[in-house]
Amino acid sequence: MSDFSIGLSGLNAAQKALDTIGNNIANAATEGYHRQRIEFTPAYSSQQGSTLIGGGVDVSNIRRMIDNLLEQEILRQQSASGQVSQESNTLRMIENAFGELSSEDSGLNAAIDKFFNSLQDISANPTDIIRQNQIVSDANAMAGQFRTLGELLTTVETQIRSETENTVDSINALTTQIAEFNQKIESVKMVGGNANTMSDKRDQCISDLSELIGIQTVSRENGIIDITTGGIPLVIGSSSSELESGVDANADLGISIAGASNYITDIQGGKLGGLLSLKNDVVSDIHDNLDSIAVAIIQQINQYHVQGVGSEGSFTSLTSQTNTSEDLADFTNVTTGYTYIRVTKISDGTVVRTAIPVLQDASSDTLTEIAGFITASVANVTASVNSSNQLTISADSGYEFDFLPAVLPSPETADINFNGTSDPTVSVSGIYTGSSNDTLTFTVSGTGNVGVEDSLTITVKDSDLNTIDIISIGSGYAAGDKIDIGNTGIQIALSIGDLVNGDSFSLDVLGNSDTSGLLSAVGINTFFSGISATDMAVCSDIADNPRRVATALGAEMTDNTNAVRMADIKNNALSDLDNLTCGEFYRKLITDIGQQLSVKQMRQDNIENIVLNLTNQQSETSGVDINDEAAQLLIFQQMFQAMAKYMTTINATISSIMEII
Repeated sequence: MSDFSIGLSGLNAAQKALDTIGNNIANAATEGYHRQRIEFTPAYSSQQGSTLIGGGVDVSNIRRMIDNLLEQEILRQQSASGQVSQESNTLRMIENAFGELSSEDSGLNAAIDKFFNSLQDISANPTDIIRQNQIVSDANAMAGQFRTLGELLTTVETQIRSETENTVDSINALTTQIAEFNQKIESVKMVGGNANTMSDKRDQCISDLSELIGIQTVSRENGIIDITTGGIPLVIGSSSSELESGVDANADLGISIAGASNYITDIQGGKLGGLLSLKNDVVSDIHDNLDSIAVAIIQQINQYHVQGVGSEGSFTSLTSQTNTSEDLADFTNVTTGYTYIRVTKISDGTVVRTAIPVLQDASSDTLTEIAGFITASVANVTASVNSSNQLTISADSGYEFDFLPAVLPSPETADINFNGTSDPTVSVSGIYTGSSNDTLTFTVSGTGNVGVEDSLTITVKDSDLNTIDIISIGSGYAAGDKIDIGNTGIQIALSIGDLVNGDSFSLDVLGNSDTSGLLSAVGINTFFSGISATDMAVCSDIADNPRRVATALGAEMTDNTNAVRMADIKNNALSDLDNLTCGEFYRKLITDIGQQLSVKQMRQDNIENIVLNLTNQQSETSGVDINDEAAQLLIFQQMFQAMAKYMTTINATISSIMEII
């Protein structure tokens, strides 16, 4: 009966081969399917005498045609492609948005230029209400551009966070499926079954997973594949780990095993790697750079604006912006120094200046303490702080105040040391051109009457005892005439009187009336409000009354010094902007976005070509060629027919033998 066994094994082998070929053809277009090939081995043979009798054929295996090293490389390249694709798409969207808002006529760079040009224009006529309105309009337009771009980037970051959560959910769903397939495949393999179809489905899930996150795979016995990412075990045998997204102590976005809160932020590969890179580095850097430009303009304009006044003149009351704290240590830009306040009696123009200590000791480190010092030490002015940490400064009736660095109209009495019989009066005017505060000392050489004694001169020295100028006030000087003091921008005039050799007086000159930065930090007489591009705005006091635009620094309040000083910020290289001007830094920001996109697009094109080549190699190894399968189909069809004829022949032979018997 071995003949029938041989025939039956041949028929069975041919049938299974035909089934395998049919399955290959049916799945020729199925994604993730690997061609299967049936493998035969000779069946058990027996020895009868000197003759070895075969036992037919056995089907030893139906094997998937797969190159594991090739599959690993495809997974790696798919992960790289997923990351760079996500980064490129987001960068392209940001570039398009910046491009639309950065056109030659309506972009942010144009708005910045227009604002500073308006400041330059008003310097020609500081009291022109049309130019004052234009500055406010152009400032509003520029701030609006900053807000639009800032809100765009904030929206992108929010979308990235949301998309990260969705991607993590997809990863969790895939790892759960892979773990389930691992369990089923192991169960089938352990009893000698064929798990090719489940392996294909499991491998397709792994391929889909690689597009979402960079993974490392390890093959184990019974067809199990373990998967990790960034040191996190995603799938171990039939168990999977659930991931969650969140932010670490540095506010960087990352992933962690659910409940562990140990967020890893440097995950590479896949869509998730791209999202984390965008949130933590790319978009974050763009947003930070945009904020840097906005903050630089806000701070630079405000630090000058708080010291000046507009055509509206001095103030009777000012209230700061709302602050989150009254502790001055919590204000980034407040340092140890002084804020100088001038109080003027309206009826006769008498001016008194007082230095307000800031962070000088424990009694000057909160807004309440500053307000208390003003109320106690500055005559005819009171100050208070409310529950919103707003500092309010108010002048008594008949008085007004400002923070002008303008020189006092005459030296203070305590600073004059005259020993003659009839002391002259010293008058001071002008606007100090120095950038830092100083004390000028005037020392008389010679003895005699002003405008009469030939040898009568005054030597002017700064606080470092450097001689600034030597001026003649003897014969030829007309008492009361103004005399320029070197290149300081200051003029003095002396009335008739007599002086003694060694007489002296001193004069405090201010290049900065707020060395502490208090006024701009808390928002007193500032031009802009906000601490970022997203909330940058023109202060309501300025927007409601453009005559408050502080163009003047002199006591007459009609000069353009502050307007020129603010306009010059446009051309100043700022340390906070990598020693570039505002315009240069913004153009660099736009250029960097374009360069990043170009590099990532080039990399994406290269990866796509690599993936295409790898896929072609995979198709040669694992793909189904219909023509090859058709040829194999004919072979096994003929085998089946031949084995059937063999069985018929054996049956006929046996029947003939039985008839003879």
